[in-house]
Amino acid sequence: MKKTILTILFTGWFCFQNAQAQPATRTNDFHRWWQDRPFGPVYKSAETNQLSLIRVQGNKFVEPDGKSILFRGVSIGDPDKLDHQGHWNRQHFEQVKAMGATLVRIPVHPIAWRERTPQEYLKLLDQAVDWCTELDLHVIIDWHSIGNLQMEMFQDPMYDTSKPETFAFWRTMAHHFKGNHTIAFYELFNEPTLYRGQLGSMSWSEWKKLNEEMIQVIRAYDTEKIPLVAGLDWAYDLTPLNIEPINAEGIGYVTHPYPNKRSKPWEPKWEEDFGFAADRYPIIATEIGFSVPKGTVLKDDDYGKLIVGYLEGKGISWTAWCFDPEWGPTLLSSWNYDLTGSGEFFKQAMQGKAGTQ
Repeated sequence: MKKTILTILFTGWFCFQNAQAQPATRTNDFHRWWQDRPFGPVYKSAETNQLSLIRVQGNKFVEPDGKSILFRGVSIGDPDKLDHQGHWNRQHFEQVKAMGATLVRIPVHPIAWRERTPQEYLKLLDQAVDWCTELDLHVIIDWHSIGNLQMEMFQDPMYDTSKPETFAFWRTMAHHFKGNHTIAFYELFNEPTLYRGQLGSMSWSEWKKLNEEMIQVIRAYDTEKIPLVAGLDWAYDLTPLNIEPINAEGIGYVTHPYPNKRSKPWEPKWEEDFGFAADRYPIIATEIGFSVPKGTVLKDDDYGKLIVGYLEGKGISWTAWCFDPEWGPTLLSSWNYDLTGSGEFFKQAMQGKAGTQ
């Protein structure tokens, strides 16, 4: 009996020692986390020439020779969406160029960034930069969320993000695209809104601090890109700049003056809500848009003519929403690149023919 017990004890001890000496084997695809790095390689393309570096001078965006530039362009659909639908290709950007655009806004939705994975999503953005460089189009990269970043409450699931993810996104962009001049702008957050209290509370001071932190992260890697800061109320209201402008140089501000934001007469309200800021800071209306039947001849007091005339009279650049047949107000009526009524109008506006209808 004693011998049996000793045998069992010895066998157990031997097995334990053997297990300690022989760690479990790992498969070849085991995640070697200790070799992880925060980014992949910096974007480089020897096949394309870089566009001119855009910078801020006073209340203008300027080219290297100091000449001011007013951008006209469009927002496209999310690259992940376009790729899944079979429309992510150079032809799409050729159609943007044919509109007369000098600027293309590329919205990156947080859900698409996560699901595709940053490494794979960057491949799409690299392609966009290649195509836009070849076509002489500058780019805005837009973190396309809607809601309250301070409390991390958002309008819909596709916009769900967090402060750490947002900071990490801009850290990745700034590292990956440093030195590239095709991307001129980083739009830090698409549309901050409290949605009539349904998304909590956030003061301008809190929003200001978040943007200053994002700018600090970006500029630790890249001091050339121009960060764009959105106003509150779905990126419409810039009145807090009267009291508390962002504490950073070389930036621009964003407004989204859709027709439903105010009632007619629009111009004096636009001046009060955001236009005044163009006297001191460079502004881009990164979303404007409206819907009318194709072939409609706009009257002089219709939104399209008034908003383009007002913005350009103030020296405010603009990108129309959206060069996609599914995201309204749409500029396209189909993937045959047939234009809607507003698409026709904005094409003429980008080509300097908006008054010839």
